[in-house]
Amino acid sequence: MVRETKLYDQLGIQPTATQDEIKKAYRKAALKWHPDKNKDNPEASEKFKECSQAYEILSDPEKRKTYDQFGLEFILRGGAPPTEGGGANPFAGAGGAGGMPEGFASFFGGGGMPGGGGGARTFSYGFNFSNPEDLFRDAFRDEKMGGGGGMGGMGGMGFEDILFNAARVERPLPVSLEDLFNGTTKKMKIKRKTFDETGKRTTSDTVLEVPIKPGLKKGSKIRFKGVGDQEEGGQQDLVFIVEEKPHPLYTRDGNDLHHTVDLELKEALTGWKRTITTIDGKNLNIEKAGPTQPGSTDVYPGQGMPISKQPGQRGNFIIKYNVKFPTSLTTDQKQKLREIL
Repeated sequence: MVRETKLYDQLGIQPTATQDEIKKAYRKAALKWHPDKNKDNPEASEKFKECSQAYEILSDPEKRKTYDQFGLEFILRGGAPPTEGGGANPFAGAGGAGGMPEGFASFFGGGGMPGGGGGARTFSYGFNFSNPEDLFRDAFRDEKMGGGGGMGGMGGMGFEDILFNAARVERPLPVSLEDLFNGTTKKMKIKRKTFDETGKRTTSDTVLEVPIKPGLKKGSKIRFKGVGDQEEGGQQDLVFIVEEKPHPLYTRDGNDLHHTVDLELKEALTGWKRTITTIDGKNLNIEKAGPTQPGSTDVYPGQGMPISKQPGQRGNFIIKYNVKFPTSLTTDQKQKLREIL
């Protein structure tokens, strides 16, 4: 049972909320009330500060425990208001310095609570809140900015940058090498959460047509504005990040395609023939009289992947030769090789 619920109410959550729920509720409230988003609303700055202060206390397990047990007044003023006519320290015997509960003194620099006595008492310590903007950046850093690097890793990120990241959702989009070569349109079924006219959260299915242009590379981002979940401030954007599926014959390096031909040692020494199929279905008839050096390559210009920024142009098709050596030789075989070589 908590003493009061002011801070929980500030974030719109229950006193039983988990740390993840507290953080999610703070992000939602902070995005809603950030002063840069509410320049015509003079009350927004105070609302932003209030939700930041609520989050700062509730996101710290020890501070939250103290708040649940003693209330906000205790944290802000270092103790309850004195009763009429003074009296003994109302927190005497609580177990900490000056009668404060264990762990409470460390919140306020270790200062103790004045002892009892007549007349009004002065509280010489209190809770110093962090800068709301620092708290805002820190709360969005881990999930949206990749974490790590401390606050310095945020660089000069401001509200607009954070809002851009918070208002988008990224999803992987695996694509075959053939589709990246030819180009295609992929239909993706997504679920989106919105609010109906009564404010109830509902889920609906939507089918998006995702254009894959010829030559598109892995890591490319395809953005759909306003098709994601409905959150405070509007609809989230959905960003598909292209992933390249492994291919059994080719590996891609930029605009070039690589293919490996395995040769037996006898073939490499005496000559061989192969028919190699390119990614667009053309056959390359390759014949070499030998010897073929291990690791050597042949380059076929204009037979690789399309170059997306240069229509009509393609990269190279590079064939590498891997010579398979025998794992063992008989004495007779070794002797014959010595005589031949």
